Parts: sequence; structure tokens; C-alpha cells
Amino acid sequence: MTHLELTEQQQQVLNEVLEITLSDLSMEISHTDQKDYRDRLKQRREALKSIHESLH
Repeated sequence: MTHLELTEQQQQVLNEVLEITLSDLSMEISHTDQKDYRDRLKQRREALKSIHESLH
């Protein structure tokens, strides 16, 4: 596992980027008809959620 040290400002920016990206992914997932692509997006969303949760 990689350990990443961030300043408070870096952590805040990363948090904001993750929140925006997670929101965008959810919208894209809901508008995607192709099952394989939707599944890949869901996997990406879960990975990003895990990263987001580890920041708190």
C-alpha cells in the first residue's frame, strides 16, 4: 500500500475533485446503455469512493 502525505490544502482540493468526479460518474452510469462500459464505470466509482473515504 502506498502512503501519501498531503497538506491540508492538497487534501481539500483532492476531496473536491473526488466529489465532483463521483457525481459525474453517477450521472454517466445512469445514462450509459452499454453494460460492459457501465460495469467499468461502477468499478471506477467504487475505487474513487474508497479513496475519498480514506481521506476522512
